[in-house]
Amino acid sequence: GKLDFAYTNHLFTPKRDQLGWRVLARQNSSGIRGQVVVLSHSPVKTLQDLAGKPVAFANPYGFTGYYVPMDALLRAGVRVVPVFAGNQEAAMGQLMAEEVAAAGVNHQVMTDFAKRRGLSYRVLSESEPYFDLAIMASPRVSAVDGDKVRKAFIGMEHDPEGLRVLQVAAHSLGLPEARGFAPADNGDYKNYRAFLKRTLVPLNE
Repeated sequence: GKLDFAYTNHLFTPKRDQLGWRVLARQNSSGIRGQVVVLSHSPVKTLQDLAGKPVAFANPYGFTGYYVPMDALLRAGVRVVPVFAGNQEAAMGQLMAEEVAAAGVNHQVMTDFAKRRGLSYRVLSESEPYFDLAIMASPRVSAVDGDKVRKAFIGMEHDPEGLRVLQVAAHSLGLPEARGFAPADNGDYKNYRAFLKRTLVPLNE
C-alpha cells in the first residue's frame, strides 16, 4: 500500500502481521475490553439464554466490538443471529430500543454511551483488557523517522495546539475528556496476536 502510518488495531491478524508494520505509540488508557451486554430488565441471564437470538455488533471487523464478544459466545457453544448496525453507538441504540436481545461492545464506548443516555445494563461476559488503537508505521519508515512521529504524538497533550486537537477529537466521539498517547511497541499488542491466532470467529482479512 501507499500508507506509511496508520491509527488502528486491525493489523494484528496472522496475515496482516506479516506485512511488518510496527507499533510506535498507543492511546493512553488502561485498555479496552469486549463485552456482551443486555438491558438490566432483560430476562436473559446467561450467554446460553441468547441462543438463536439477534445480537447487535458494530461491524464484522471490530476487535472488541465483534471478534472478542462473538468468540466468547462461540466458546460458550452459543450461536446467535448477528445484526451489524454500522458503528458501536448504533449497535447500542438497537439494544436500547430493544430491537435486539444483546450487544457485543467495547466496554469503554458502552460506559460512555450509558452515562449519556441514562441506560442501565448488565454484563454477561467480559474479556481481558487490550490496549486501544495504536499508531503504527510501515516497514518503509526508518527508525529515526518513526521515533520523531512517536515523540510528536506523545507530546500532543503537553502542547496547546496538540491538546486542542485531542479535545476536539474527544468531543466529536462523545468522550468526557481528551486522551493522549503513550509510548508503545509490538510487545504491548501480543495478546491481540494470540487471540487472533486462536479465535473461533472467521477472520475478515
